[in-house]
Amino acid sequence: MMLWVGLLRPGDWLVMVFGLVVCGAAFPLAWQAGSAEKAIVRQGGEVFSELDLSRNRRIDVPGPLGITTVVIDQRRVRVASDPGPRQYCVRQGWLARAGEIAICAPNQVSVEVQGSKRPYDSLSY
Repeated sequence: MMLWVGLLRPGDWLVMVFGLVVCGAAFPLAWQAGSAEKAIVRQGGEVFSELDLSRNRRIDVPGPLGITTVVIDQRRVRVASDPGPRQYCVRQGWLARAGEIAICAPNQVSVEVQGSKRPYDSLSY
């Protein structure tokens, strides 16, 4: 059943361990996006506002269904209220890491957190 294990030499084990260490060290480096610096609020696909996360504030974004309220508090951002029927963007909660996004599709409003570096995702690949 495990006959192939007996065919491995000490050098084979060394190469496998080295490969696992390199993969383990590279994984966190490849997925970090830097610290969150600003929030980009879009309405209808256009940039409505760029907000610095170091300043606490609340803004109202008009959309086809009504007003979406975006709140920044303690370097985090969230959609506090939205007139959309399912409230998915409100349930998204606080966004604090670069690359996170909340989309209020029925009201055509989105909030994205950006950092010093662009995050890696499947679309970047």
